[in-house]
Amino acid sequence: MTFARQPDFEQFLKVLTRRGRPAHLPFYEHLASSGFIARRTGVDLDRLAGHPDYWRVYVDFWLGMGYDGVPLEIGLRCPLPAAEHAPGTVSSHSEERVCIRSWADFEAYPWPAASAPIDFEPFDIVAKLLPDGARIVGGVGAGPYEWASYMLGVAGMAVLLYDEPELVAAVFAKLGSLHLAAVEHLAQMDAVGALRQGDDLGFKTATFLRPEDLRRLIFPIYRRMAAAAHAQDKPFILHSCGNLDLVYDDLADCGIDAKHSFEDTILPVEEFKARYGHRMTPLGGLDVDVICRSDEATLRRYARRKIEQCFGDGYWALGTGNSLTNYMPVESYLVILEEGMRAS
Repeated sequence: MTFARQPDFEQFLKVLTRRGRPAHLPFYEHLASSGFIARRTGVDLDRLAGHPDYWRVYVDFWLGMGYDGVPLEIGLRCPLPAAEHAPGTVSSHSEERVCIRSWADFEAYPWPAASAPIDFEPFDIVAKLLPDGARIVGGVGAGPYEWASYMLGVAGMAVLLYDEPELVAAVFAKLGSLHLAAVEHLAQMDAVGALRQGDDLGFKTATFLRPEDLRRLIFPIYRRMAAAAHAQDKPFILHSCGNLDLVYDDLADCGIDAKHSFEDTILPVEEFKARYGHRMTPLGGLDVDVICRSDEATLRRYARRKIEQCFGDGYWALGTGNSLTNYMPVESYLVILEEGMRAS
């Protein structure tokens, strides 16, 4: 199933900036797993790594589903120890990739130069593949909190916040400078129409760090990143999972234009819109679990209800509450998009 729609990024910009009703209901996703892309396109993208066709397949995947923009993020050039998944070991992204435990580790770490915090070449390649009207929604893969949690460990960070708070602050300051340098560069690229940052700050009932720690260590970074985007007249999107109820006003104060990642069991997207939609545009929000488990008729009703609840004023984009996962049925997602096309 293809969705023939000429990309028009200006319509998505209207959603992000809440300035004028868009001519159609835009779609937005933060990420698509390689498995989902393979089942949609019939091409194993992982096997194409390094091949000239890799980015062509990637761009065609998004534009072939009616998107106005192509999401693209590249991680920092910060090496991490290889994660091991032997039986009985701790989980990935917890303590497995810790590389900074002391000031000596911090000083010895091979931090990338601020002039090249990420590999910008994929953005140049994708820019040349975009048809008229399409743009990139670009950013850094993983945010300041996520990178700090890799480098320090979740438990390690908790201990260091008590034993060596200055070291934790130094790690965040360094990561923040790298993220900011990347955003400043990307914001100046004509093909990049909006900036985005993924940084999962919470879980089902709370944030990983205390709100006061977020305000001290992380939100100043977001504020500078959003300001760098706005300096080039481009919006800034934050994707963050978890229960962020205690800090939503703080996020809006950072200048974030739109928020992505919603789960019905935490805060349904329509409730977020009612409470914060005048300050941040909600994006997506169709619960991944519902999409994966529902039959077609149920999905269509669910999608139409979300569209009615969120697109009445035009300031919302259709999509999942998180991402296109390996286990999500492609046909179920296409049903969602079909309902979105009908609403346009």
